[in-house]
Amino acid sequence: MCWNIHHGVGIDGKLDLTRIAKVIEAASPDLVALQEVDHRCSRSAMVDQTAELARLTGMSGHFGPAMDFGGGQYGLAILSKHPVHATRVHPLPGDGEPRIAFVAEISRDGLRFQFTTLHLELTEETRIQQARHLTQNPGLSAPLLIAGDFNAPAESPSMRIFSAKWPLLAKAEPRFTHPADKPTDEIDHFLAKGFSSVEPVSVLPESLASDHRPIIVNLQPST
Repeated sequence: MCWNIHHGVGIDGKLDLTRIAKVIEAASPDLVALQEVDHRCSRSAMVDQTAELARLTGMSGHFGPAMDFGGGQYGLAILSKHPVHATRVHPLPGDGEPRIAFVAEISRDGLRFQFTTLHLELTEETRIQQARHLTQNPGLSAPLLIAGDFNAPAESPSMRIFSAKWPLLAKAEPRFTHPADKPTDEIDHFLAKGFSSVEPVSVLPESLASDHRPIIVNLQPST
């Protein structure tokens, strides 16, 4: 699963991590890539949101800080039902809000692979720089799965840079993920190398808990 959780604040303006956790639990994913996660920030009651979501879902939680914010930190997180051997933060280029890719080394059924979550810049010029930076990074190697809020539609130049190296997984209809209540933008995506999708990526019909809808995919190792 991949989901920009808007630091737990829904379309209704309410901060509620429990309903985020319930959506995750209902989908029962093995791995979750989360964006816009607070870590002990004043606006979200100084809660370690990664640890709280891990507790509520029964998964392990791992936080990657992108910047200091509100007395704490703000960034990305990964939830996992499988062993996480190591994590690392890759800072991304750009002059705006600090952006990162957060990478976890995962093992399942004897297969070791990289699971990466990211949240890219709002401007296409900077997203192109970030795409080039990541696709040229020797530390990202197959088998890998990349999931995130790319802030870009599938046909954009930045996404074409990504998909030239790591195939973009196709979505079933409806494809749009943002804004959650009446989505018109397809900006949340999965990329994979060394995996193939059993079926197209699905956009879950969750319209309240965040300002994005979550996406989910069922994968198998490529033969």
